[in-house]
Amino acid sequence: MQQLKLWIIFCAAFLAGCQVLEKKQQAGAAVELDGHYLYRSTLDSLTLGLSSEDSTQAAERYIRQWAEDILLYRNATAHTNEQIEALVAEYRRTLYAQAYEERLVAKRMPKTVADSAIAAIYEQMPNRFILSESILRGVLVVVHKDAPNVSKLRQWLVKLKLDDIEKYVYQNASGYELFTDKWLTTTEIIAQIPIERAELENKIRYNDRIEVADSTKTYILQITDKHMRGEAMPLDYARPLIEKIILNERQVSFLRQERNRLYNEAVKEGKVKFYEK
Repeated sequence: MQQLKLWIIFCAAFLAGCQVLEKKQQAGAAVELDGHYLYRSTLDSLTLGLSSEDSTQAAERYIRQWAEDILLYRNATAHTNEQIEALVAEYRRTLYAQAYEERLVAKRMPKTVADSAIAAIYEQMPNRFILSESILRGVLVVVHKDAPNVSKLRQWLVKLKLDDIEKYVYQNASGYELFTDKWLTTTEIIAQIPIERAELENKIRYNDRIEVADSTKTYILQITDKHMRGEAMPLDYARPLIEKIILNERQVSFLRQERNRLYNEAVKEGKVKFYEK
């Protein structure tokens, strides 16, 4: 660490031309170049946990890169390049305009989407909302292979007797998920039970209960509702996608109106001037 400190002092003296900096300027600074300051806190965070030798090398590389970037920029800007300046100005305007529009959308654009609007989109574009994988609702219970009264559990699952199921789960199950009020994709199911996608898709199509096992556990999936891959999405599943479509279209219209308003006001106030040929 002592070597690092000596090296920093040397760099600071060399790059600053051995001039004494004002106290306000040099507070916390390790290196100065053309009025740019590199602070010790930056170097300390960079070299934290490194050995003395590694710290010195890391600091040397960082300071050199920092200085080279500044020097390259200084030389590049020594002669004005009108094309680059125009690009920089255009990029600056774009950044400010985008930030302004984002604030407008966040503060002033309504975010609520009516159920009637969602239903209308759903009915108008049925081919747009097709399932790329099957989805289902139901109950998943994971039990040890030697768990008692599994036959009764199966009966309760068919009749969806939740009180009996949950009592059994509390005493005997190692896993449980009730998803009768939400849709799970086959990808989400595969993440929880040991089964291949093709086998799961086939079983879902022809069965309402699926059982698979590994060396220690049995996975019982009771299906209460399902929609197969290639079918139309149910409306409640498609709703988030439709809301996004509507809000995107609303945002485009909202921002277009705002741009038109600003332009028309500027013309009315004489800020936009037209000259004849």
